[in-house]
Amino acid sequence: MNLIRPKLPAAEALRELFEAVRAHSLELAAPLSAEDQCIQSMPDASPTKWHLAHTTWFFETVLLQPHASGYQAFDPRFHYLFNSYYEALGPRHPRPQRGLLTRPSLDEVHAYRRHVDRAVLELIAHAGEADWATIEPILTLGLHHEQQHQELILTDILHALWCNPLLPAYRAPGGPGLRLASSPPPLNWLERPGGVAEVGHVQGGFAFDNEMPRHQVLLRPHAIADRLVNCGEFAQFVADGGYQRPELWLSDGWAAVQAQGWRAPAYWLAADDPRLAHEGVPGGWQVFGLHGVRPLEPEAPVAQLSFFEAAAYAEWAGARLPTEFEWEAAHDAPGIAQMSGQVWQWTRSSYDPYPGFRPLAGVAAEYNGKFMVGQLVLRGGSVATPPGHTRPSYRNFFPPAARWQFSGLRLAKDL
Repeated sequence: MNLIRPKLPAAEALRELFEAVRAHSLELAAPLSAEDQCIQSMPDASPTKWHLAHTTWFFETVLLQPHASGYQAFDPRFHYLFNSYYEALGPRHPRPQRGLLTRPSLDEVHAYRRHVDRAVLELIAHAGEADWATIEPILTLGLHHEQQHQELILTDILHALWCNPLLPAYRAPGGPGLRLASSPPPLNWLERPGGVAEVGHVQGGFAFDNEMPRHQVLLRPHAIADRLVNCGEFAQFVADGGYQRPELWLSDGWAAVQAQGWRAPAYWLAADDPRLAHEGVPGGWQVFGLHGVRPLEPEAPVAQLSFFEAAAYAEWAGARLPTEFEWEAAHDAPGIAQMSGQVWQWTRSSYDPYPGFRPLAGVAAEYNGKFMVGQLVLRGGSVATPPGHTRPSYRNFFPPAARWQFSGLRLAKDL
């Protein structure tokens, strides 16, 4: 290995970031019991223990084994157990069966993390300048990959706890209860003239391959709401029979409503829900979240919506969902609010490659590109997204029926 040291500030900064990100994953898991961390409530979710192991597998498989001379795998069997979807790396344990992995134990997964962390820190400490040019992009990608799984730790365990009739809280409330009633601020429309806009990642700093290349798009004149749709407004849609009116819904959305029995956003509970009998709650909608069951807060952004529900609400409101390019072009517009850190915002854009898109090289080529079909783009970031993880060009994506994420909506309309 080349023993010429990399520039100390860059290596030191990345070492500190690595330690912070890895520690945060364990902090997110800390409120959960070993039983909590093993459960898988549906095929689209994964156990907390699996997230902790898979993010470690990524560093071991993509960084250490190819680039750390003499590295010894913690347990060669983990290569099969904790691969997610990387076909180039061989077969893997089926995704819907991750909840069957009672072994390795949680303690062994923690030991796996410590083993890999020590090896990564050793690699950072001794990498030469030529080696650093190779390992720094992989290490950076691994950290952003782990931050994505940190968000999934929260969204997946919230679904698991929702499936428990006791409706246990992920963590105790840290503040006063939500207000029973309030007057939400009026929604204002910000008119946008249209024209040519630049979208995509600006050079400098990290971005995923699906955010590039930066390119021009043509926007038609439109207006975009200055804030998100809130729970009070969505409750009006529910009260107006929104879930019983097929004319508001896309065909596949109406089929989902009928098949799944949707009558309100996921995690909303009506006052007569039998699971609330032991809660002694007052009348009105209750909302289950990371802090347990709380009264619906009218001003809070509505969350846990599928694309189908977001589109139906927009139709009911006489509006539409913005395209991802309208959303990005308006990100820093004067007067706009709640663009990040509240809920992921559904857009009317299919998850497609940008003109000239090229996937990352090597194993990471499978990271985003192969999912560019049958998905819709979400923008913004949610309360579960690690701070600093997103940027205006960040493109999240899910199937249109997915509703276990912290996903909501912002309205737009044509001028």
